[in-house]
Amino acid sequence: MPVIALLEANPWFYVTACVLTGLCVGSFLNVVIHRLPRMMEARWRAECAELNNQELAPAERYNLIVPRSRCPACGHGIRCIENLPVLSYLALGGKCSACRARISPRYPIVEILTGVLSGFVAWRFGLTPAAAAAMFFTWMVIALAFIDLDTFYLPDDLTLPLMWAGLLFNLTGGFTDLASAVTGAAAGYLLLWVVFWAFKAITGKEGMGYGDFKLLAAIGAWLGWKMLPLVILLSSFAGAIVGIFLIILARRGRNVPIPFGPYLAIAGLVALFFGETLTRNYLELF
Repeated sequence: MPVIALLEANPWFYVTACVLTGLCVGSFLNVVIHRLPRMMEARWRAECAELNNQELAPAERYNLIVPRSRCPACGHGIRCIENLPVLSYLALGGKCSACRARISPRYPIVEILTGVLSGFVAWRFGLTPAAAAAMFFTWMVIALAFIDLDTFYLPDDLTLPLMWAGLLFNLTGGFTDLASAVTGAAAGYLLLWVVFWAFKAITGKEGMGYGDFKLLAAIGAWLGWKMLPLVILLSSFAGAIVGIFLIILARRGRNVPIPFGPYLAIAGLVALFFGETLTRNYLELF
């Protein structure tokens, strides 16, 4: 029986396969989340040195593939058997096999989150091109959300390809028509650009980064301009709730910045999965 026919005849097998694929992709996303900001910083240092006619000392080759993953505490190289998504973390008891240093639970959290959302995408969209596109969108926003949490970066290396991929997918009416996708990309960028400059004019401070503009532009490119009000509303509400929670319970000062990218990512996923239903129910109230 052909693979496609087998998956169509056994939808739960298809969903399970997507969950397992998502777990493996989540393991790779952990590499992206950890290494991409460091790669960006190394590139910036090289550019600054070039502008100042300085020479940097030769550095170890460092990208998403090399060097091999290793323990940050002792330098122990992670073997393949120690790199199985979630299972290796549980088998090792959350500690390095060599020095017993604690491994952050964030690694299995990213893997489980990616696996669960990948399975949900498969269930929600079925065995269709839309499922493959939605899975790509989901993986990208997960990486962006966690990078922003760690570094306050939303790298162009991810936001711009995500935006262009959305426009290309909607060339043939993927999640929306092309006109709505182009308008969504432009409006998403301009909405936060206006908010940024209005806030700066009033307070003299920068309230968000340019990466937030590009991420909302990417979401608009994928989902169309009609989803932008919902995304803005959901992300602002989530950000406000978390911000109040941190101020009250964690005694975090009001001037301590909070990354906005994770809330945009959450809102984008909610809009992807339930946007039409939420918008229709809201409009029916009036």
